[in-house]
Amino acid sequence: MSAGENADLSWKEAPPTNITCIAESRSVTTSVISMSVGILSNSLALFILLKSPKRMPQKSRAPFSVFATSLVATDLLGHLVNGSVVIYVYSLRKQWETFDPHGRVCNLFGATLVFFGLSPLFLGSAMAIERCIGITKPFYHSTGLAFRHMNKLLSVIWLLAALVAALPVALRRSYRVQSSRSWCFYNLDEPSDWLDVFLPLLFSLLGLLALLFSIVCNTVTSCSLLLSTMHRKHHSRGTSYHVEMICQLMAIMLVSCVCWGPLLTRIIFLTSKDDYDPASDKLLFVLRIATWNQILDPWVYILLRKAVLKKFFLMLQRCCRSKSQEPACWRHSFLQSSSHSKLDPPASLFDGLLVQNTNISLTDDSKTEVFHMVLSVWKKG
Repeated sequence: MSAGENADLSWKEAPPTNITCIAESRSVTTSVISMSVGILSNSLALFILLKSPKRMPQKSRAPFSVFATSLVATDLLGHLVNGSVVIYVYSLRKQWETFDPHGRVCNLFGATLVFFGLSPLFLGSAMAIERCIGITKPFYHSTGLAFRHMNKLLSVIWLLAALVAALPVALRRSYRVQSSRSWCFYNLDEPSDWLDVFLPLLFSLLGLLALLFSIVCNTVTSCSLLLSTMHRKHHSRGTSYHVEMICQLMAIMLVSCVCWGPLLTRIIFLTSKDDYDPASDKLLFVLRIATWNQILDPWVYILLRKAVLKKFFLMLQRCCRSKSQEPACWRHSFLQSSSHSKLDPPASLFDGLLVQNTNISLTDDSKTEVFHMVLSVWKKG
């Protein structure tokens, strides 16, 4: 049997069954819902970020808002591009040999997955580094990090992610259709040489390195901000904005670690494993977990804002107060409704009786009876 016949057989599919059709319909529905939620969430977060700079200090918000807006815009574009390709593949019943005989759509799909996967990780790491410099080295941050430097750094980040994504095509190691036939990625099932092992390792190690930088920088930033706040008697004007940024960065870091950690570590495990079995691979499952990063990222900026956090803490404070509320005692305001009457007892007399009985817990009827008793005693006297 020739190599061409083997290649043709590799594209053949088993006849569809009812179970297969149900599974495919569920996958299409999941992809459409994920794409719609991601687009709506990122659009809302982008609107909030474009509106928020008006209420933030210029020096504090310029670099951070540029990175945050770029991150949300990248996630939004990733949902549009990757979601459209996924729906296109499912609409053609995943028959790659029919609509993509030369592998161009597969290469485009794999490259966009890598690009829109690494870009948020790189941007999150850059945001963590920028906040670390802003908190620990404020003078250098205000003088050395100008707006034009942020644009150059953004270009470098996107260029690096694009180079990693285009590297397999440039080295003639095209992306391969995976076992589920619904997406394309690196050649993990049958690596022919060291390049097939190096390329997915490069992707995973760069992603894990970005996560490591985020963890270290966010830890240093949080500790420095906590120490500086404890040593100051009065909070500075921009402390609340720094706290808001740190909360957002910590949430982004947590979401990235939970979503991307399984996929990155799974790729390293597969590249180091000799007997790879595509049928038992859980790569598609961890990939779907990774796509939730682009859905959860915008909600960090939607929920972890100063106004939302303030309302949350106020609600939490009210709940704590209602649970630990002590027996109520009367105040002078209780007598305000009768303050114009000449027959009312002096407030000092009534307050004195209340002070002596602060440990007594009374119901509303008991309070009324005691009030009338004090009033009658004062009239007789």
